[in-house]
Amino acid sequence: MFAAFPLLALVVLIYNFVAAVTLTGGLHATDAAGQLGQQLFVIHMTSGALWPVSLGDLLLVGGLVVLFIELLKSTTSRRVAIINHSLSMILFIICLVEFLLFQAFATSTFFLITLMVLLDVLAGFIVTIVSARRDVDFGPGSGN
Repeated sequence: MFAAFPLLALVVLIYNFVAAVTLTGGLHATDAAGQLGQQLFVIHMTSGALWPVSLGDLLLVGGLVVLFIELLKSTTSRRVAIINHSLSMILFIICLVEFLLFQAFATSTFFLITLMVLLDVLAGFIVTIVSARRDVDFGPGSGN
């Protein structure tokens, strides 16, 4: 049953936790983008440049890794994939509502997380439809 759980929900839950607990003002924080953009650490590059990494950057990297895993999961044509697609659609609706209604979620970081969830939904449905078309045998004379 774990396969039905959309893993991008973990990234959304982490953002919700950060918004509710650590941001000044909670869900109605007006400076969420500034607080998520604060430098956590610096990576010294071979070129001599300094690469500052923020919490928002880490959330996006985690989201991209999880999106890759979700895309791999969407290639299965088991019944649990339909449940996963449905839960991913519900997660997208939740993300969209949070993005539109709460100031702490009106950031580029959360917009990109919401976009990842949307891509997961679209990819899941498209892969399922394409694989279902291949599974159906129309026989001779059916036009395919």
